[in-house]
Amino acid sequence: MSLDVPTALLERAEAGQVDDDEFVDCVRRSLPYAWAVVSDVAARAHSTGAGHADHAVPPPSEAERGQLLRALASDAIRGGLERHFGVKLAFQNCHRVAAFKLAAVGGTTYRRFVSPLAQIRNQSPELRDC
Repeated sequence: MSLDVPTALLERAEAGQVDDDEFVDCVRRSLPYAWAVVSDVAARAHSTGAGHADHAVPPPSEAERGQLLRALASDAIRGGLERHFGVKLAFQNCHRVAAFKLAAVGGTTYRRFVSPLAQIRNQSPELRDC
């Protein structure tokens, strides 16, 4: 799953002239499913008193799953999304995405979500091939 980078943006990148807003907009256009999931969890994290929100619905197809994997496995993309939405993203399996308010990072809920125990508990036979 690659980003769909317009020629003008690629030329500016080669000249070292791309800002975060342009990069994030490229991600938004290239990975619409991943953008929708991250937008949703970020908005819900900011609107609740819990300090976080997560998404655990399997993607409708492998293409959408690929978008999530691309967005969250790339340090640059993930970092751009985190800066844009003002959250820390966490990821389990192939589709469980959580957004944490920055003030909640390091708290009990965050530490539990990113722990090896949570990763193992979140596994199931139907998710082993995701």
